[in-house]
Amino acid sequence: MLRRLHPVQPDSFAFTPANLEWAKGQISKYPEGRQASAIIPLLWRAQEQEGWLTRKAIETVADMLGMAYIRALEVATFYFMFQLQPVGSVAHVQICGTTSCMICGAEDLIKVCKELIAPAPHTLSKDGQFSWEEVECMGACANAPMAQIGKDYYEDLTADKLRDLIARFSKGEVPVPGPQNGRYAAEPLSGLTTLKEFESGRKQFNASAQLAVDIGDTVKRIDGTEVPILTPWLGKPAKAAPAKKAAATAVAADAPAKPAPARKTTTKAKAEAAADAPAKPARAPRAKKTDKE
Repeated sequence: MLRRLHPVQPDSFAFTPANLEWAKGQISKYPEGRQASAIIPLLWRAQEQEGWLTRKAIETVADMLGMAYIRALEVATFYFMFQLQPVGSVAHVQICGTTSCMICGAEDLIKVCKELIAPAPHTLSKDGQFSWEEVECMGACANAPMAQIGKDYYEDLTADKLRDLIARFSKGEVPVPGPQNGRYAAEPLSGLTTLKEFESGRKQFNASAQLAVDIGDTVKRIDGTEVPILTPWLGKPAKAAPAKKAAATAVAADAPAKPAPARKTTTKAKAEAAADAPAKPARAPRAKKTDKE
């Protein structure tokens, strides 16, 4: 499928200060001359910040990595996870349309998107708040049908539940992601049948949904302030040798070098040992037996 940049482009792009620090941390993971290896994470962070990937964002990332613009453009147009056109200011809705979700009602979800957002995918709603597309399997088959809205999965959906979610997002609410039918995660709807001892003491939501609630980034544009930027390898001096080991090394360096004892090869040593040994008398030849004997 041919993918082109959107005809209408902004005049500039710049990472936020925190996102720029994050980007530099990603680049530092790679050895000198291999900075281009950071192309995908940097393009992804640019998209997370702006909602979609603009020409200026692609060129800015290329400049940071010392890449030709065409090389960065090749990556951006190859991977479908990169949005090359504007997306909704509130959220971009991705409906899984692969087998499990399709069997369980994904087509009804797509009808809702066509009705409430836009008749065609990758098109902004009239108010500019939403856009949508159908995507391939997103790995939540046990919770089909599902959709990714913003950064999180909303699972076990029905047409009415999706309508309600879009309405709540429109009002500025952020519904809790995860299963929308009362399930905790992907266990049977009737409840756990095994591992029941883990039900006590668990958090209110499953790990993925809980993290989204704690960080509050479900449909928020990533500006780099959401979580600490961890680059422990930066700004640290090289490790010095332990004191005892360093002292022993210094003493060894000052001591006069001892000549290494000459080592004899096994063959030579055997030859010298044979020369020093006393000569053994020759053995008398045995008498041959005669027929009479």
